Amino acid sequence: MRKEDTERTRVRVSGRVQGVFFRDSTREKAESLALAGWVRNTPDGAVEAVFEGPEESVREMIEWCEAGPPQAEVENVETNFEPPENDLSAFEVR
Repeated sequence: MRKEDTERTRVRVSGRVQGVFFRDSTREKAESLALAGWVRNTPDGAVEAVFEGPEESVREMIEWCEAGPPQAEVENVETNFEPPENDLSAFEVR
């Protein structure tokens, strides 16, 4: 993949998103899209994630976050695009 084909975004998902398998479901979806990055819970009850990879896959991942896994109740998704760092090789739950 050429560097210019890579996109990176940081998302913050709020609502009922902790304790509903959001992180593990995010990892599974990101891996299915061949994305690198990470996902973690935040102290205020939200979930934060970074996705890096092909633009089309990153956009699909953002759309997935707007619904989340079946048990989640997503209220808001904040998306901030960042310059690709190409420093991630896999997707991990933090």
